[in-house]
Amino acid sequence: MSLKKNSLKILMLAAEITPIAKVGGLGDVAGSLPQALYQLGADIRLCLPFYGSIDTKKYKVKKVAGEITIAINGKKNQASVWQTFLPGTRIPVYLIKNIFFDCQEIYRGCKIMKNNRYVDDANDLERFSFFMQASLEAVKKIGFKPDIIHLNDWHTALVPQLIKSPENKIFFKNTKTIYTIHNLANQGITKENILKFANLDSGSPLIKTDSENGDINFMVQGILGADAVTTVSPTYAKEIMTAQTGAGLEKILKMRGNDLYGILNGVDTVFFNPLKDKLIKQNYSLKTLDKKVANKLFLQKKLGLPENKDIPMVGFIARFVWQKGIDLINGTFSGLKCQFVFLGTGDKKYEDSLKALAKKYPSQFSAQIKFDARLAQEIYAGSDIFIIPSRFEPCGLTQMIAMRYGAVPVVRSTGGLADTVDESVGFVFKKFTSRALYVAIKKAVDGHRNKKKWRAMQVRGMKKNFSWESSAKKYLDIYKKLTNN
Repeated sequence: MSLKKNSLKILMLAAEITPIAKVGGLGDVAGSLPQALYQLGADIRLCLPFYGSIDTKKYKVKKVAGEITIAINGKKNQASVWQTFLPGTRIPVYLIKNIFFDCQEIYRGCKIMKNNRYVDDANDLERFSFFMQASLEAVKKIGFKPDIIHLNDWHTALVPQLIKSPENKIFFKNTKTIYTIHNLANQGITKENILKFANLDSGSPLIKTDSENGDINFMVQGILGADAVTTVSPTYAKEIMTAQTGAGLEKILKMRGNDLYGILNGVDTVFFNPLKDKLIKQNYSLKTLDKKVANKLFLQKKLGLPENKDIPMVGFIARFVWQKGIDLINGTFSGLKCQFVFLGTGDKKYEDSLKALAKKYPSQFSAQIKFDARLAQEIYAGSDIFIIPSRFEPCGLTQMIAMRYGAVPVVRSTGGLADTVDESVGFVFKKFTSRALYVAIKKAVDGHRNKKKWRAMQVRGMKKNFSWESSAKKYLDIYKKLTNN
């Protein structure tokens, strides 16, 4: 589509963008939301570190700007700006190339090359401090003056301060900032000397320490400095202003209560479509939902579980971490007349627990300790029931995807799970206990026997609209409000 001359100009910064460089849900949002905004007429550009892991054969890149220079602790540090596009679109992605990002890893630091040898791990806080500064210099060099800079998580949270600096304030004079919280648990906490590295000082507007120890919290700077703050579901926006879910930032978030918005994430409805999905055994749709059972029989055979079209298959796809509630699953669940398949990786204690269940109850439990994109699609297509028993869940995507594939979700009522699943399309429990989850799954297993009611529940879930278009319109409303557009 062609953009109008008066299109709203948006610059989005993110540490990961699907499919170019992805670790988790942040990458999915940064790869999907821009496409929906573009379709609504926005002129949107993205900035991403040029990681060594980016496949330059798959994603064609070209250099679009000469060297840019960032002063780091009084020393000049150069970067170059390269460009690719979000696959299948004309949305530019500006890649910031520097030694900080030459490694394969996106997070947790990496070995950097110096004088032809690898030296100590680079500090992520320094790496992303450099990324923020270089991104602003890059768009200045290119001549793209954004109306809005959309920031994501702590990796980009200093930008509201940086655009007020003497070298940036003229170019970004009329630019507004919006800061989106995807993961409140990871805040970017470090010592105050990071400010010098980021070319800020303790007297900069809204710079506040995180504790009596004088720590600097990047996320606090984003929350306090941005013109608007968003998070990824309406319920989570309320929950994070409480001590139970605020991760220590509830008072800071309450200060921005009038400027805090909860906007539900969407899913890629083109990719997650059982009628067109090339990764599953049997395609199907609302009109041909009976064909779904072929995927269950295929999955049972593939996993070595007894092949039985009548026994409910319960799916779980997630990182095996404390947040996801995997510790609620234990041997008592073998008393349920169903089969379980778990897919993911994470903390060793959770991996070991699931492997032990699969070993003890091989006809009921399958523990797939790996990342496997094809198997994930096969589980969505083959499952009758899909569980998300999270302690907290900012948004959650798997429950939306599961519903698109006709799998009925069993969720804990928290965050985005509460916003997307009710008793008309799934089963909801409130208390974070094994017993509560057991009872909810049992209700689902028992409900599966009533084919007419079960089919009606599947259909209602499959008809739900989880596309990005609705969410993008809400973001666009905030952009326009901030710019009086």
